[in-house]
Amino acid sequence: MTLLRVEGLSKEFGGVHAVADLEFSISAGAVFSIIGPNGAGKTTLLNLLTGIYTPTSGRIFLGEEELTHRAPFEYAACGIGRTFQNLQVFFNMSALENVMVGRFLHERCSLAAALFRSPALARAERACREEAERLLRFVGLGEYVGAHSDSLPYGALKRLDIARALATRPKLLLLDEPAAGLNPSEAQEIDALISRLAESGITVVLVEHNMRLVMGVSDHILVLDYGRRLAEGSADAVRRDPKVIEAYLGSGPAAAGTQSGGAH
Repeated sequence: MTLLRVEGLSKEFGGVHAVADLEFSISAGAVFSIIGPNGAGKTTLLNLLTGIYTPTSGRIFLGEEELTHRAPFEYAACGIGRTFQNLQVFFNMSALENVMVGRFLHERCSLAAALFRSPALARAERACREEAERLLRFVGLGEYVGAHSDSLPYGALKRLDIARALATRPKLLLLDEPAAGLNPSEAQEIDALISRLAESGITVVLVEHNMRLVMGVSDHILVLDYGRRLAEGSADAVRRDPKVIEAYLGSGPAAAGTQSGGAH
């Protein structure tokens, strides 16, 4: 079943095509990776898929519902969550509170209930806290449930960002370079977490430069170059595609000698 469908999607900045006439679909439950050289338009595409940018042309559908010109909060309310390349952690809050923030879309509380501390509000706060604790454990941060966020190591902060995005209860989760800046052990933890997300039924869109991680977890890969689709297919098909090898390594005798491993 198709969860997300993009038709003729383009975005121009001052006449420059950051994304140009993209068409693709993402199956429910898949890990769909978007790769490409620096400046290929990957983050611009994520910003389009979350409503941060409005496309110059084209359409975006989640299931049968068109989202194209809606506000970012409406994309989130429909079931699209994301993390960002640069950490967006509230360092003045605890790890638990950071995740609780992600549940704001699903909290139903009136001003009167908040002012008078109604029993319904107390139950909602307790449920929110319990859900945040569960999500911290799900991403492997059970030991940090009671910790302040500014005490967490960098790799844990990356997973905290993912836990907060999960608190929005997404159908589709967009991860923008979740392994950036991580050591090999921390990157393996992200690898395992993406696999758990897929197993839990969440569809994942992954933008990542760590090719070992991408090739290991992806069901389908879209390769961008200058905002256009360069190649698309399985990990094996993409790593062997001559156009992909050239985009990453350049053409010529020097590249020819390293083509066998260049897309990894």
